[in-house]
Amino acid sequence: MTIASFAAAVAFAAVAMSAFMASATAVERRTGNSGWIDVVWTFGLGLTGVAGALLPFGAGPMSRRLLVAALALAWALRLGLHIARRTSGIAEDPRYAKLKRGWGSDAPRRLARLLQMQALVSIPLALGMILSAHNPAPSLGWQDIAGVVVFAAGLAGGAIADGQLRAFARSGAGGVCDRGLWRWSRHPNYFFECLLWCSYALIAHGTGYPWGWLALLAPVCITLLLTRISGIPPLEEHMLAKHGDAYRDYQRRTSALIPLPPKGATP
Repeated sequence: MTIASFAAAVAFAAVAMSAFMASATAVERRTGNSGWIDVVWTFGLGLTGVAGALLPFGAGPMSRRLLVAALALAWALRLGLHIARRTSGIAEDPRYAKLKRGWGSDAPRRLARLLQMQALVSIPLALGMILSAHNPAPSLGWQDIAGVVVFAAGLAGGAIADGQLRAFARSGAGGVCDRGLWRWSRHPNYFFECLLWCSYALIAHGTGYPWGWLALLAPVCITLLLTRISGIPPLEEHMLAKHGDAYRDYQRRTSALIPLPPKGATP
């Protein structure tokens, strides 16, 4: 991959994600349900990854490009359909709803700007997929196998965590879900999402491919987003407001992200 083709890949990711998030803005205004924003973002990022893998940005073999395109599509379908199913049953995403209330009459303009900022910070994620697809190693090797294994673990773990949370909600038990993976982590779905994005850095690893190191930005970016910005902080605030002391007790005994034995549990 040359400097020119790398610049083209960055420009492609930026334009594509900006367009998808402009579409998310339009969908939110039409439906009034901000939950659809994350649906559009997920499918948009997945399609950007698929297209970026297949476009001729580098000299990687078609087998690797098709592999990465398949991974990007599998991720988008799994997560996008999950969020879409969740969104269809709610009136608003509580995180966006709080922002909109705080912004008042200026909410449409500020939300549109926020979503364009979201498009900007999504560029490292799209580049992680693109750079891994265009690793010039002539044939699939150990790094590709390792990447697929990590991807599969992340995808399966996220699906299991989401399924357990849905089952808890359907059970009518109420309160805080602390069953299954949720007994070991307050956000196991986020943990497995971070793990999944490490797969692209593994696939991009290779001697003679200095651009591959930049794929590390993908797992770093998603981890920072989920643990510091748009994931855990607003969700924890919402859960504390909803469940009060019950959630504080859950916080006390349960790891925030990495699955660990709960504090005070009997060995």
